[in-house]
Amino acid sequence: MSLSARLAAAAGKTQAKDAAPGAPEVRAPRATDQVNEVRLRLQRRLADELGPTLYTSDGGGDLDARVREALNDMLAREETPLSGNDRARIIREVVDEVLGHGPIESLLRDQSVTEVMVNGPQLIYVERFGRLERAPAEFDDENHLRRIIDRICSRVGRRVDEASPMVDARLPDGSRVNAIVPPIALDGSSLTIRKFSAVPLTVGDLLQYGTLTRQSAEFLDACVRGRRNIVVSGGTGSGKTTILNILSGFVPPDERIVTIEDAAELQLDQEHVVRLESRPPNSEGRGTITTRELVRNSLRMRPDRIVVGEVRDSAALDMLQAMNTGHDGSLTTLHANTPRDALSRLETMVLMAGMDLPSRAIRDQIASAVDMILQVSRFKDGTRKITHITEVVGMEGEVVTLQDIFLYDPSAGADTPGSTGGLRPTGVRPHFTETLAMYGVTLPPTMFGSRRR
Repeated sequence: MSLSARLAAAAGKTQAKDAAPGAPEVRAPRATDQVNEVRLRLQRRLADELGPTLYTSDGGGDLDARVREALNDMLAREETPLSGNDRARIIREVVDEVLGHGPIESLLRDQSVTEVMVNGPQLIYVERFGRLERAPAEFDDENHLRRIIDRICSRVGRRVDEASPMVDARLPDGSRVNAIVPPIALDGSSLTIRKFSAVPLTVGDLLQYGTLTRQSAEFLDACVRGRRNIVVSGGTGSGKTTILNILSGFVPPDERIVTIEDAAELQLDQEHVVRLESRPPNSEGRGTITTRELVRNSLRMRPDRIVVGEVRDSAALDMLQAMNTGHDGSLTTLHANTPRDALSRLETMVLMAGMDLPSRAIRDQIASAVDMILQVSRFKDGTRKITHITEVVGMEGEVVTLQDIFLYDPSAGADTPGSTGGLRPTGVRPHFTETLAMYGVTLPPTMFGSRRR
């Protein structure tokens, strides 16, 4: 909306207020109020008939059938006149409430929705095809929303209350959940769910979406098979975990992989995978298992590869040491806007370990451990693309030197309708080409094009 349109709308609201000062707001009766009354009444009766098993079950098929049968019997005895559509809606909403996640259950089933954001009981947004839009759903009240949050948390042994008002959890399908409740959340509880794709994206999908080109995909495949240590950098929601999942898929099946995550999201096809997940403190403030502890423990598990979902604190030091002590080919992600920023963030996170190391020593460690940085960006139109594939060359004085192997070019594919650019080789060959040859991986000269002038 333009500025003039906003000013006109604001003026209209002011005039409306002045026209009837102090007059109470009159709400038109909702056409669905009667249906909602029947739904709530049947839901209470259902709880009385089937008992607490409704709220402790995992929603298996047998209980689902019992709930639907009981609802049909209740509706047959219901005196309130209801249309066929109203009856179907009542059954669907009650089943979603007692066995699922209430009003957001239909959004979680919608394959086009990638994220669900609840900003209090009456305001729900979704991300669909990379864009935000308001969803036609709402909770009855704050207590209703809190019941759903408590149900999600209890399934994974976590809790959220005034003493611990923030929680990270996951749904049974692996979707990532974050909840924050009052008094920290001022306008009602907030619930954010990043959906877990039932069918993970493949390299072919990324090629189709323009996230990768065939040349760059072949190069990344060679780097993973050649045991290069790779850091995926990007902002929130840019697709770092998706790229990490794709890279993990390039790992040969005869290698042992240990994955470490705050909330398990990676979907690896390999058979020899050990999955570890950090743990928050319990109600007594004890029992915390941090990512850093899991990284250190993984070194005693004979891993060929260590894959850390995200480094965000002092675990970066242990990750770098693992990369430098024989665990080549390890993968991780972090939040940063550029490859250079990624190095700065790594340095900052190493300092968080409290080791009081000089900056030169930290940068030497980073330059020795990290071979590649992949920068992922989310564009204004909702598309996600890899914008940099950058090699960490080494040290020059006090500075870690980088060189771009592939760069995003907005003009790439300009002749193709709908194209939004793509990766192009810079003409520079990576320094680790000979190291790749030790693992039987060769890179054709044509992969990198010609050097730009």
